[in-house]
Amino acid sequence: MGKLFERVVKKVRKLRTGSKIIITLFCAICVWFVFCLPSPLFQNDYATVLVDSQNRLLSASISSDEQWRFPESDTIPYKIREAVRYFEDEYFYYHPGINPVSLARALRQNISGGRVVSGGSTISMQVIRMACNHSSRSVLTKLYEMILALRLELKYSKKEILRIYVSHAPFGGNVVGIDAASWRYYKRDASLLSWGEACALAVLPNAPSLVHPGKNRERLLYKRNFLLHKLYAKEVIDSVSYELAKLEPLPDKPYAIPQYASHVLQRAKTDGYGGKRIRSTIQTPIQQFAEQTAQRYAEVYHQANHISNIAVLVTDTYSGEVLAYVGNVSLPHVDNDRFVDIISAPRSSGSILKPFLYTAMISDGELLPHQLVADIPTTISGYSPENFEKNYAGAVPASEALAHSLNIPAVRMLQQYGIEKFYHILEKLHFSTINRHPQEYGLSLILGGAEVSLWDVVTAYTYLGKSLMQHNRKVPGEQTGLQYIRQKSSNARSIPHSIFSPGAVYECLTTLSTLERPWAETGWRNFASSQKIAWKTGTSFGHRDAWSVGVTPEYTVGVWVGNASGEGRPGVTGLQYASPVLFEMFSFLNARTWFHRPNDDMVNIPICTKSGYRAQKYCTSKDMFVPQSCVSGTACPYHRKIFLDSSYRFRVQAHCYPVQHMKDTAWFVLPPIQEWFYKKRDATYTPLPELYSTCVSRNEEVIDVIVPQYNAEIVMPISADEYEAKIIFEAVYGKPSTTLFWHVDEEYVQATQYEHKIEYTPTVGKHILVIVDELGNTKKIPFSIVSSRNK
Repeated sequence: MGKLFERVVKKVRKLRTGSKIIITLFCAICVWFVFCLPSPLFQNDYATVLVDSQNRLLSASISSDEQWRFPESDTIPYKIREAVRYFEDEYFYYHPGINPVSLARALRQNISGGRVVSGGSTISMQVIRMACNHSSRSVLTKLYEMILALRLELKYSKKEILRIYVSHAPFGGNVVGIDAASWRYYKRDASLLSWGEACALAVLPNAPSLVHPGKNRERLLYKRNFLLHKLYAKEVIDSVSYELAKLEPLPDKPYAIPQYASHVLQRAKTDGYGGKRIRSTIQTPIQQFAEQTAQRYAEVYHQANHISNIAVLVTDTYSGEVLAYVGNVSLPHVDNDRFVDIISAPRSSGSILKPFLYTAMISDGELLPHQLVADIPTTISGYSPENFEKNYAGAVPASEALAHSLNIPAVRMLQQYGIEKFYHILEKLHFSTINRHPQEYGLSLILGGAEVSLWDVVTAYTYLGKSLMQHNRKVPGEQTGLQYIRQKSSNARSIPHSIFSPGAVYECLTTLSTLERPWAETGWRNFASSQKIAWKTGTSFGHRDAWSVGVTPEYTVGVWVGNASGEGRPGVTGLQYASPVLFEMFSFLNARTWFHRPNDDMVNIPICTKSGYRAQKYCTSKDMFVPQSCVSGTACPYHRKIFLDSSYRFRVQAHCYPVQHMKDTAWFVLPPIQEWFYKKRDATYTPLPELYSTCVSRNEEVIDVIVPQYNAEIVMPISADEYEAKIIFEAVYGKPSTTLFWHVDEEYVQATQYEHKIEYTPTVGKHILVIVDELGNTKKIPFSIVSSRNK
């Protein structure tokens, strides 16, 4: 090969200067011909087009140059292909980019007409003219287009050239390309056009400025029917199709491009998909129903209570694909920030995070599903949570606390579990807007102290259902989060597979599916009895955000209701405002299955029927399936053995009653403060019997203090005269008729009977409250007083 090159060089050197110039020029022309095509061929901006999972148009946004120019299509419908070819370039498949017969005919027509009547351009030449944006029709321009058309034919197949042409041809006004034209003029996809419609569009690129729907209708009709007759003559269509096509009406005023899932389109552009055709995971029937439902409820809510915004997100629980995405609604004559995508906006979480704490504690073996948790007045480092109903149950099963969304048990459970541990759980679940230090959130993290987005909330709830199904189907590995774009390499973030144990997830979802909800929720019983759904509501402080999320093996649905501006409205709760939308969505989706119990992660152990703890020898128990993590759970601390006298009426002790007459029995005993509230709601609760007259209580916790709590820091209010501010202290005692004696810093204050409350005016500083009963039982509570002026 090297010797051959040397011979060629020697021969070139022997040539005369003129010959060398010719060869050099020829080589330069060849090189130019190889690289003469623009790259890329078209440098236009494109509209961003969103299609659903079945490739049907959902919405589109116009390009930056204000043209409805859809991205190039992969395929050309048969009717469009044949109509365009027979009208523009009948011998397209038989020439190399230039058709000499067409050029000769055009030359003859132009000479006889005395002006440019026909250009004789092939489809390949028209592609070059559009790519180079030539407006001139001079001979030199035509010659240049012919050369580039030859090069185009060498680089692209006939199928590709025709696809490029129909994607960039002008169709009048600001409509470019057949895809945009079919939607603007016929409100349907190009693949669904009839022969009459296809022919009406095929003739437009030939003279888009003259032949435009809405004017010059006679000329448009003539050209369309001319093309139809040609197709009939060439036996592309039969006589029936020909006659029917001629009867079809011409397009009139352009239609607006559909705008379903417009916030998905907006999100996709933000994620870097602008100017592309985006194949989404959206299912059009679900999307349309979600939009209609959200719109209808928004109109009602706005009229009734000035609530203007609703967002709905529906996913396939197992795949994580987004099936419906309603980022907001549009209300007529109302400025409701309809362009704001609420789904991605951070909002106060309310109670929506509680299920994840419940699941985490069961998964870590720190909680049994129905274990009693305290629901009593609570103050922790100055933070005093309250239940929504502003009452106390004393002690309540953890499952019931979750189903009833009780705040105080949730706060106490978070304190037990640890704020940082729970924070890291939320990090693994990809709550992206919870990004401050855990201690900045404190215990309010579980009650709306953090902001979350509906996207992240639905991601986390979808994870619960998907992780359980993956375990039951023995599918290993990490999960991907939600995805709204259908593609092989998803940009969805992965979530570790083993955040929670399968048994803990199953217990959580089962608890959330219970019908035993607060009295206000009984309106949903009829619906819930027909479909089993794990659902949770949430309401933020000030009634600004109403949440409702539901999970089944088929679907996960999240709903947010409120005002995008952050304005709260009275009575706005997740139950009253978001749940109706949630249940209407599930009614449409018609989910019918439920999660299978993960038997390989469940064990059957005795559980105390009263306390929900692992049973001990004094409990009445029943065998229950619980997650394996609960096997080492705490044994029941509330059942103990007591001794009664021979009449079974009084408690006795060995030092004050004959041992041979003592009767032992098991008794369920709650701490005094829990007992105080518990017995009000549970008539079956029996307090400890009184002590026998000759017996004295020893080492019993019979006194409990509601206010102040241990080591509490109390801010002393300033009264009108700034000196007589009083604080109310309150205690509970098993036998209210007993007299209690109150002391502060070893100074006697007063005695109480039946209602154990006192008013006291303390000084700023540290103090010790001492309460003594008639038998000498003592309770000491240290506390401190801080002036409100120093706060």
